[in-house]
Amino acid sequence: MALNPASTMRRNLQVRYLGLSDYGSVWQRMKQFTDDRSADTPDELWFLEHEPVFTLGQAGKTEHLLAPGNIPVIKTDRGGQVTYHGPGQLVGYLLFDLRSLNINIRDLVTGIEQSIVDLLTDYGITSEVVKKAPGVYVRGKKIAALGLRVRRGCSFHGLSLNVDMDCEPFSRINPCGYEGLEVVQLRELDITDDIEQVAEKLLARIKRRFGYDE
Repeated sequence: MALNPASTMRRNLQVRYLGLSDYGSVWQRMKQFTDDRSADTPDELWFLEHEPVFTLGQAGKTEHLLAPGNIPVIKTDRGGQVTYHGPGQLVGYLLFDLRSLNINIRDLVTGIEQSIVDLLTDYGITSEVVKKAPGVYVRGKKIAALGLRVRRGCSFHGLSLNVDMDCEPFSRINPCGYEGLEVVQLRELDITDDIEQVAEKLLARIKRRFGYDE
């Protein structure tokens, strides 16, 4: 069910698959898209993987970078603390007009989290959200992280979901600012779908949750 079921308006969602991409260049594209869009611009969802990178959110503290080594660190404008992106992790950037969707930032966060919970339920995986630590968790381990920015009533940045990746770099940070927080990925939970298949299934859940045309 969509977050705003009382509304009968349906919206189109433009989906782009960017493949393995450099963080900095995609970040600049998101900002430019948000600055240039008008009330008539269709919302977009970008699916991609990033080359290895640590990112620090607006409130990010360098003390949570324990031993980044040769992996680049980028200070970015999303919310949240520090996280890692790398190949095998599905990243989804949600370029949504919150006013047109008639939602606020809290609704957006809840909708993203519940879309991921719905996806994991489809896979037979029980997961949960933690009120003070946005994201999705499986048996206390983080499988998906969120980091968002809203400007001019429109969102950018988004979510990351661990699918089939090298999780070692997470040991070089306090993920999302939490010392000792463990991470998990779909591969460890016996899910064999590749990242493209996971993206397609998550797309269906996001469309349903936010009321986009199927």
